[in-house]
Amino acid sequence: MKLIRFGAVDAEKPGVLLADGTRLDVSAFGEDYTEQFFATDGLTRLKNWLSNNQASCPVVSNEVRLGPPTTRPSKIICIGLNYSDHAKESNMQLPPEPVVFFKATSAICGPNDPLIIPRNSTKTDWEVELAVVIGKRASYVSEEEALNYVAGYMLHNDYSERAFQLERAGQWVKGKSCDSFAPLGPFLATPDEIKDVHNLRLWLSVNDKMYQDGNTSNLVFKIPFLISYLSEFMSLLPGDIISTGTPAGVGLGQKPDPIYIKKGDVIKLGIEGLGESTQTAI
Repeated sequence: MKLIRFGAVDAEKPGVLLADGTRLDVSAFGEDYTEQFFATDGLTRLKNWLSNNQASCPVVSNEVRLGPPTTRPSKIICIGLNYSDHAKESNMQLPPEPVVFFKATSAICGPNDPLIIPRNSTKTDWEVELAVVIGKRASYVSEEEALNYVAGYMLHNDYSERAFQLERAGQWVKGKSCDSFAPLGPFLATPDEIKDVHNLRLWLSVNDKMYQDGNTSNLVFKIPFLISYLSEFMSLLPGDIISTGTPAGVGLGQKPDPIYIKKGDVIKLGIEGLGESTQTAI
């Protein structure tokens, strides 16, 4: 099953995306894709509801804006330097344990919404990433059980302002949390939609020039380990997002000089099985 949310900003409605590309409005189901939805086995309940009600669901035009596939979660947890080639291009050591930081949930936007370059920004950068959505409360979860806690997967562009992130005092969160810095989607794919989450191509281009072209097989810390590891330090709540890191090819790592986003640039990205998105910088 593929979950979408559609409509105006802050007024999105829940929907599903069918295999043939048809978008259906499932507002009659009576729930949005919230923490409570996932916590109460909403995916199973929605699937069962659709088996009886799909024919009566209104079709949503492809012209209607897509919002983020889930409502605002309690937290976005990001993993840094989780591809060895990206650590190398960033001139940073491969970490012995996952590098963990947070991204403000106010950064979340729809997959094709504009990228707002922050005031006083000089080094806004791109990062295509696989995002994992937690399906039920996870605390002290074993690696062997970890994938049972996954509701699904999404495409995420972990935008970063490198001057804010690396040249200002304090933690990375300042460079990660600007408005529009977390476009999600176009949809959430449940685990049965993805044959092998650790063998997915992910890519990103800027103005039609390919900069990132990697594969999740090169993750340093795999998804079961990340879920287990994080659950030692905090409870992962239903709907929480874990963004798993980016492969080489970010603007910071370009040679001989870094390249950063400017107004008018068009950023396109995608992950095999998880769709594509486009953001235009304003």
